[in-house]
Amino acid sequence: MISVLRFPPLLAWFRGLSAGVRATGPAPQSPPAINELYHSRRLSLVRLAVLLVDDLATAEDVVQDVFTALYRRHGPQLRGVTDPNAYLITGVTNAARSALRRRRTARAYVPPEAGVNPAAEDEALLGESDREMLRALRGLTARQRQVLVLRYWSELSEGEIAETLRVSRGTVKSTAHRALAILRERLGER
Repeated sequence: MISVLRFPPLLAWFRGLSAGVRATGPAPQSPPAINELYHSRRLSLVRLAVLLVDDLATAEDVVQDVFTALYRRHGPQLRGVTDPNAYLITGVTNAARSALRRRRTARAYVPPEAGVNPAAEDEALLGESDREMLRALRGLTARQRQVLVLRYWSELSEGEIAETLRVSRGTVKSTAHRALAILRERLGER
């Protein structure tokens, strides 16, 4: 977070921003119209929003949404609003917080891994025992599946499997032994 006190231009800007909020003289008879307020305050509010959300496009959207909400709620003459500047600053601050929450939620979302769906004809051509074997193989670890497929499907020797997977021959032997034991247990001894 940037300390405002360490950067005099930023401190001056904040003072100018808050000066628009405080009444320096007698209170005006009626608040300015929405279009006057928009033209006089939009840029300073966008600057405030940029400091809060760190993104110009999002900051402009936040300010636009706050002005839209102010217009919808109070009309073009802003009747019922005693201090429209304070209303705008509060609205921009709250809308920026909401934008940051949405951004954090969107960044935290991890889409589920896409499952592998076999083609319909693959399922139709397989017998029940083949489907059972594929289900059992999916339950093994990736390394166990690799060793069994390379050994029994590709018909590689233990040395070739070890070289392909960059592991020792002992690792290939023990992995194959454990994988076959798991398959026997799941499929039953047939």
